[in-house]
Amino acid sequence: MSPGDEALLAALPALAFHAVLVFCRMGAAVMLLPGLGEMEIPPTLRLSLGLLVALALLPALAPGLPPMPAEVGPLALLVAGELLLGLWIGLLARFLALALAQAGQVIALMIGLASPLQGDQLQGATVTAPARLLGLATASLFLATGLYEVPLRALAASYAVLPAGGGLPAGPAAEALAGAAAALLLVAMQLAAPFVAAAILFNAALGLMARLAPQAQVFVVAAPAQILGGFLLLMVLLPSLLAAWWRATGEGLARLPGAG
Repeated sequence: MSPGDEALLAALPALAFHAVLVFCRMGAAVMLLPGLGEMEIPPTLRLSLGLLVALALLPALAPGLPPMPAEVGPLALLVAGELLLGLWIGLLARFLALALAQAGQVIALMIGLASPLQGDQLQGATVTAPARLLGLATASLFLATGLYEVPLRALAASYAVLPAGGGLPAGPAAEALAGAAAALLLVAMQLAAPFVAAAILFNAALGLMARLAPQAQVFVVAAPAQILGGFLLLMVLLPSLLAAWWRATGEGLARLPGAG
C-alpha cells in the first residue's frame, strides 16, 4: 500500500464525521424547507436531497468544521446541536411559506366553507379547499421561480454566523421563531383582509334584510350566494394576493441566518 493510500484511509474517519455533521444540519432543514420539504414529497426523497446538498457543500465547509470528539457525550451534543440548528432554520423558512395557506383558511371561513370550531392550523386532513389551493400555489411558486435557492444559500452561509459546534442560541432562536410566527399571522391576515371586509358587509346586509323581511329565510338563501361571491372575489384578487405574498416572503427570506 502506497503512502497516499494510507493517508487517505487515515483521513476517512474524519471525513465521514464531517459528512454526517453537515448532513445533520442540511437534512433537518431540507425536511422543512418550502418547495423542497412539502408533505407530498416522500421523506426518503427529502432526505436524499439533503444528503446530496451536504455532499456538494462538504469540500467547502470541511476546513471550518470541528474535529471528531473522542468521547460519546460531546459527540452526541455536537450532532444534536446541528440537528436543532437545521430544524430552526427550516422552521423559519416554513413559517414564511405558510402565510398564503393560512390566508386560505381565513378566506374559507369568511366565505362559508369552514367553521371556526373546526380550524386546521397545521394544514392536515381537514384543510379547506382555498387553503389547499393556495398551499399548492406556494410550493409551485417556490419551485418554478427558483425561490427555494434563497434558503439553501442561507443554509450554506449559516456556518459563517453559526459555526458547527457552537450550539443553538436558545434565546435568540426562540425570539426569531416567535417573530416569524407573528409575521406569518400578520401577512395571512393582510392577504385575507378584503374577504374579511366583504364578509362583514355581506352579513350586515343580511341582518338588515332579515329585519325588513323576518318571514323570509334570508340566511338559508344567501349561503350559496356567499360561497359563489367569495370564489369570484378570490379569482379577481388572486394575482394581487400572490404578488403581495411574494414581496413579503422575499423580505422574510432575506432575514434568515446567513442570508444577509
